[in-house]
Order: sequence, then C-alpha cells, then structure tokens
Amino acid sequence: MPSIDINCDMGESFGSWNMGQDLEILGHVTSANIACGFHAGDPDVMFRTVQAAIASNVAVGAHPGLPDLQGFGRRAMAMTPAEVYNLTIYQVGALQAFAQTQGSSLHHVKTHGALYNMTMRDPALARACAQAVYDYDPGLLVYVANANMAEAAQTLGLPVAFEVYADRSYQDDGTLTPRSMPHAMIEDVEQAITQVKRMVIDGVVRSLSGKDVKIAADTLCIHGDQPGAAVFAKRIRAALAADGIDVTAC
Repeated sequence: MPSIDINCDMGESFGSWNMGQDLEILGHVTSANIACGFHAGDPDVMFRTVQAAIASNVAVGAHPGLPDLQGFGRRAMAMTPAEVYNLTIYQVGALQAFAQTQGSSLHHVKTHGALYNMTMRDPALARACAQAVYDYDPGLLVYVANANMAEAAQTLGLPVAFEVYADRSYQDDGTLTPRSMPHAMIEDVEQAITQVKRMVIDGVVRSLSGKDVKIAADTLCIHGDQPGAAVFAKRIRAALAADGIDVTAC
C-alpha cells in the first residue's frame, strides 16, 4: 500500500493575534510548515511552534513567504531573483536557528502563498528559491507543487516531495483553483477524503470540470488557517489508516 506525509501550514499567529489551531492539528499531521516572520509569525510564535512540533514528533519545515504581513503573503510583489534568493535564505536560516536551539534541525522547505504562485509563473524565481535552499543545505527536502519548482530543485539535485491538497480544488492542468474563484476551497470533509484517497491510491484528481488529472502525491497539505482544520486533519488521517495507508513524514 502507498504511504503519505500529512503537512500543515502553521505558526501563523502574530503578537496577540491568534491564527489557526496549531496545537490541536499537531496530533494528526506528520510535518509542519512554519511561518518565518515575513508573511506571518514572529520570533515568539516561531519558537513556540517549533517546540510544540518537536514535542509532537512532527517534522519541522520552513515556510518562507513574501514580506507582507497585512496581506498574509498572498499578494504578488515585483521582486528580482536576487531578492527572492535572499529572502529565502533569511527565512530558512531563521527557522533553522530555532530548531537547532531545541536540539533538532529542518526537515524541509515549502514556499508560501504568492511566493509559490510567483515561482509557478516565473522559472527564474523558482530557480532563485531552489538555489537558496541548495546553498544553505543541499540535503534539505523541498515540497513542490508546480513544475517550475520541481524542475529547479531536481536540476540542482535537491530531494523533492510532490505535494497535493486536501482542501483545495484543481483545474484541468493540475494547478490549484485560484482562491478568487468559486469552489476553490473544499469545506466538506467527506469530499476532501474522497479526493485524497484518489490522489494517494490512484494517482489522479478530479478537476472542477470533471476531468481526471494525473498527479503525484508524496505529501498532503492541510491549511491550518481554514476553519475546522483540526477536524479535517483528524478525519483524513483516520480514513487513510482505515484503508491501510501508512501516514509518515517523507
């Protein structure tokens, strides 16, 4: 039977503002993508989230994004490859420092929000992100969900894990439905479970138009800022286990 990693974006609180259900979710996932202070998070939140992930035996990953706290890193910015390279190193290095002080280390890197979308549209930005990870640590795993990032990482010899989504719908070309469009988010957990099982077992996903699209599934993302994320994670993991699918970090 196949296996799958379940990852979740977390550590996205800031100061007295709380986002997500991190502590509840950690009991049901196997890896955590932790915000590094640019799109969300702050030093105190980073420390607490890394500490909680390690205590829960969850792999720690850096989740670098654009410097846009107000827009939660979901607004595109005009940035050069050099700027993207530097902001990636800055954030990965910051989170690694917190992991190191807790006797651990980074497991993976996953780009966030608009930065992810920018690498999907611009191969030069994808190469900048991948080069930053490689120059920092060529053994770091990169979670990829678009062709440009996959090619950039693999060209450098970085290990990659292909990411799929439980709570997002897909287009005919295998890309995610933009959040600005109707039905971009999947809020019905049974629908999410059905989608996940087909991706993991059959290697296909049903697009919004009804087309079956081939897809590689190494790691499954659940967004921590979605309402009911902890319930999603718990129910999906239980459904996978019931089908004999091993849930483990990549």
